[in-house]
Amino acid sequence: MPSRRRARIGLSVLTDERFFQGSLEYLRQIRAAVGLPLLRKDFIIDERQILEAAEWGADAILLIVAILTDAQLEHFHALAAGAGLAVLVETHDETELERALACGARLIGVNNRDLKTFTVDLAATERLAARLPARKNGREVLLVSESGIRDRKDVARLARSGASAILVGESLTREKNIAAKNHGTARSGQVGRARLCSIRSSIVSNRFLGGEFIGRLLESASLNEPACR
Repeated sequence: MPSRRRARIGLSVLTDERFFQGSLEYLRQIRAAVGLPLLRKDFIIDERQILEAAEWGADAILLIVAILTDAQLEHFHALAAGAGLAVLVETHDETELERALACGARLIGVNNRDLKTFTVDLAATERLAARLPARKNGREVLLVSESGIRDRKDVARLARSGASAILVGESLTREKNIAAKNHGTARSGQVGRARLCSIRSSIVSNRFLGGEFIGRLLESASLNEPACR
């Protein structure tokens, strides 16, 4: 019988067209191809995008604290929860972390890429993880480290800092031998909750649907119980 801790796998699908050449159509195609929880990765600035996400097959959305007001954060977070979507709330510094917690977020993302300089430093996760409470209002809070994760040394480092999940994207899509890269990253076995893989299209996603890759890289418990099912 499968372990209770075994994966819910998560795929992060880029749907932003203007800056990242994503598409809602990719979300629809990937939804038809797999039964895995899907995160719509986009610049969510309008509540219509949240309803779109649910309609096109997403199980979760990304809210970026840096581009939203406190009122928007609270409204969008509540709207997504009401629509049955999990919400990954992305932060970059201590102030944004406090704002994310204030809106009721239970799934906190830390982007290791500085949006001003575009430099990447895993110390961002370490710094914010130290300030993250294990529970908020009696509910567990999970930390997802995003960007700059290249190998199992990075995974082990993030696990030691308290990260519950990682989001891996660019380092995989640039890799010619994805199976080997997956093996090297996932063998650390350190981050126990979830590993999300970021993909931008169904063409790229076909490279991730090889069973072994999916099962090994993205073993997890869930994105955010009970919304991702």
